[in-house]
Amino acid sequence: MEIKQISVFLENTTGRLSEVTKTLARAGINLRAISIADTADFGILRLIVDKTAEAVNALNTAGFTTRQTDVAAVEIEDVPGSLARLMELFQQSQVNIEYLYASLEGTAGKAVVIFKLEDHIKGLKILSDNGLTMADKF
Repeated sequence: MEIKQISVFLENTTGRLSEVTKTLARAGINLRAISIADTADFGILRLIVDKTAEAVNALNTAGFTTRQTDVAAVEIEDVPGSLARLMELFQQSQVNIEYLYASLEGTAGKAVVIFKLEDHIKGLKILSDNGLTMADKF
């Protein structure tokens, strides 16, 4: 199962992240996972939300540039070594991970790790073949 991630391109200036979160709040959008990567001039805010289409519409209407990407959201045990075992699986299968971030939101004792994989289809097959639980929402 895959999930839609929203990427928001932001100038690296004071208040831009606040504007995004206020825009989503006014639209009644709930954040499920969030990550930001920045450089001196701009940032890429990555979001998983409860209502993707509505969030994209609200952000675009507010003047933000967005893009949607398919990502894999994998549920793992919230114990030491769980992520290491998953990383080893990708390494042995030679699947490159472009980036990842996590949310502790999910079933008690579980974490959800969001992956952007270089070969998305191959990555999903490996996850499925190894019995890993993929979230379609959380």
